[in-house]
Amino acid sequence: MSRTVTLILVDAAGRPLGALPPYDVPEPWWQQVGSIVGEARRRYGVDVAVLRLLAGDRPEPPGGHLTYLGQVTAPPAVPLTPAPVDLTPHPLRAPYAEPGGPARSVAWATGELRRLGRPVTAVAQHRTWNLSAIWRLDDPAGSAWLKQVPPFLRHEAAVLRWLGAAAPTTAPTLLAADDTGRILLDHVPGEDRYGADEVERAAVAAEHHAVQLRAAGEAAGLVAAGVPDRRGPVLAGWIRDRLAPHDRTVAGDLLAGLDDRLDQVRDCGLPDTLVHGDLHPGNVRGDGTRRVVIDWGDAFVGHPAFDILRLTETLDPPVAARLLDAWAARWRADVPGSDPERAVQLLGPVAHLRMAAVYAMFLAGIEPSEHPYHLGDVPAYLERAAAAA
Repeated sequence: MSRTVTLILVDAAGRPLGALPPYDVPEPWWQQVGSIVGEARRRYGVDVAVLRLLAGDRPEPPGGHLTYLGQVTAPPAVPLTPAPVDLTPHPLRAPYAEPGGPARSVAWATGELRRLGRPVTAVAQHRTWNLSAIWRLDDPAGSAWLKQVPPFLRHEAAVLRWLGAAAPTTAPTLLAADDTGRILLDHVPGEDRYGADEVERAAVAAEHHAVQLRAAGEAAGLVAAGVPDRRGPVLAGWIRDRLAPHDRTVAGDLLAGLDDRLDQVRDCGLPDTLVHGDLHPGNVRGDGTRRVVIDWGDAFVGHPAFDILRLTETLDPPVAARLLDAWAARWRADVPGSDPERAVQLLGPVAHLRMAAVYAMFLAGIEPSEHPYHLGDVPAYLERAAAAA
């Protein structure tokens, strides 16, 4: 599956110039823009920064015919087709989705790397969507990654600072950060471990347990540093608030009994700690000698079971059961008298409910043109929650 792309161009002042002829790119995933940039340069000699998605011919990813907005620094030599485009400002638009936004962010990152003695020799845009914009910056010493996120994910820098001090080999190295959601990360060798088997997932779970055990005594400090608080009653209130604009009928019974269920979870005796929030193998990167957990923007302080439930979510029941048993054995050994198995049983439906609330948070924090990225996720996770309950 691929995408067909129509790229409408604006100049540095945001004035519309017209559209390039449609062209195909190999990746079907809408937020991946590296090939959009590369093909525009190869086919038409145009250097462009992709700003944001404007429209698509299907209700959700992947694939299809997508229209994006891109910025050029000078009018291209290739003839452009007149194309209507609504450039009305929107209060939820990310700074990197505005004309001049990518250039400002790259200039910040370039300056930070120069300060570190790493002059930048090349820059490549890789991704842009409502949750992040990502560029790779090469220098004589290697590479770094610039990531910029919206306000509801900006605590990632605080998480990485804590990990850099408490568990420095387990996460990317934070080189710099500012208060606009920009973070600069050192390159992590290897590849994302989407295809991780049971053995590798078991190793991820064991390594992550050590991090969570270390963080268990610092939950209050992490919250004070800006990491979202999702402990017990706070979690219940947050879920209800996020889901209030949505049809929650399918999971109504679960929501009605949520406070009581979380009280029972508390009685299982496990400590609140740092939770990654999206611990699937695609958020683990390894090169055979080192394994690093990436993408901490969904992190929060709460119950450790949420991460093992996410790590085992798509596995066959026997495989998931073995990983869950090993997880429970570690916590039972480290917290005598606790009941990890009961906690997992109680939190299974809540994990899906929490994911529905996460996607509801995304929808509430992004402009409507990018809603198709997530629109189907809230009802899908509500149905999973109801089924699990």
